[in-house]
Amino acid sequence: MASAKQATAVSQAMSVLHEWDKGSKTTRRKILLTFVTQNYSKTAPELEAEFAEAASLFLARLSAWLRLTYMVGTCLNLQLQAITIFISASSGHKFLAEFLEVGGVLTVLEILGLKQAKEEDKTHAIRLLQCIANAGRKYKELICESYGIRAVAECLARSKSEETQDHARNLLQMLAQGNPKYEVQVYKGLIALLPSTSPKAQQMAAQTLRIVQPIVGQANPNIVDPLLNLLRTLHLEVQYEAVELIKDLMKYEVQDQLLQGLVHALVPAKEDMRRPEILDDPEAPELKQPLPVFVQQAAAAKVIGVLVKEFDNLGEKLIQMRVVHNLMIAMGNEDHADSQRQASITLEFLASSYPLVDEHVRDAMGEALYQAFLSDPEALYLSMDAVQADVLRSNKVNIPGIIETVE
Repeated sequence: MASAKQATAVSQAMSVLHEWDKGSKTTRRKILLTFVTQNYSKTAPELEAEFAEAASLFLARLSAWLRLTYMVGTCLNLQLQAITIFISASSGHKFLAEFLEVGGVLTVLEILGLKQAKEEDKTHAIRLLQCIANAGRKYKELICESYGIRAVAECLARSKSEETQDHARNLLQMLAQGNPKYEVQVYKGLIALLPSTSPKAQQMAAQTLRIVQPIVGQANPNIVDPLLNLLRTLHLEVQYEAVELIKDLMKYEVQDQLLQGLVHALVPAKEDMRRPEILDDPEAPELKQPLPVFVQQAAAAKVIGVLVKEFDNLGEKLIQMRVVHNLMIAMGNEDHADSQRQASITLEFLASSYPLVDEHVRDAMGEALYQAFLSDPEALYLSMDAVQADVLRSNKVNIPGIIETVE
């Protein structure tokens, strides 16, 4: 009975292979669809039983057809799903080795860079790479050696599909974990994504950097400028991740660079404040948006407030960097109410925490403006007149020396 069953299985397997070899694209599509539907989540022994110990022959045919057709996209989705079933099969190390021997990793990585490839195909390609990376450190290294970090990062930056981007982000995170040889390269690749034109890519890059930074240990100074530029975005989810990453980086050697950058962002350069005429075109009211440097100015004021509240040692350091002077300038920015509001809230906290700051602020503002500031710093901008705004912008506050905090 066993030999009869075995003979039937061999006959069926040979029939499928023969049908594949002689079949058209339509025939092969049907074979792939049947295979994917019937063999999802099967173990390697179960796959071998399905093909009468000849599963490797079918995988070899899949791998060969993928290399021949991936450029034109013939059944690409189904091919990738079928190969993933083999690679992800429990106890399927043999299948993984066979796929890698024929250059499978390079082929799949090339799919990520194809302009004509569908987003769904790229998603399945990344899932296949995740299965390979899951097999262990040496397989992660193989992907990285094949320029996989760059390919996956570029896919994340260019993709229009959030699902594809999410899978790409997860794969980059996987390649950084348990892969000491290439963790720094992944880290640099994520930093390179921060200036991306895709807000989703920016958000995911900042989010993943928060996970990868402790793995790498030392912070790269090149992270500072692109990270601070994220504060110019109108996308709140991107700003949130940027702020959280800035908070995390306060434990690293780039702390002073970030603080200095935040203080400087409170006073935008004149060349950055030139407003394109189209933004104020009355015929296009939907284009009336704040200048990016003003969005950054407000965000910087808010972040500084968050930092001085969460980290006891940063208040004195920021005061030495003339943050009080720059916060008052931001408070006088009549072109952006949120800058005025955020700067006022942060300055009030500093003034209430450091008596010397309070004294200098009072002298610079004058009694009337100072009392209005104390009574409601958050709404001060609503009652501020042009003269008061000019007083704030032209302030000369410069607090030297070490500041003592009130106990």
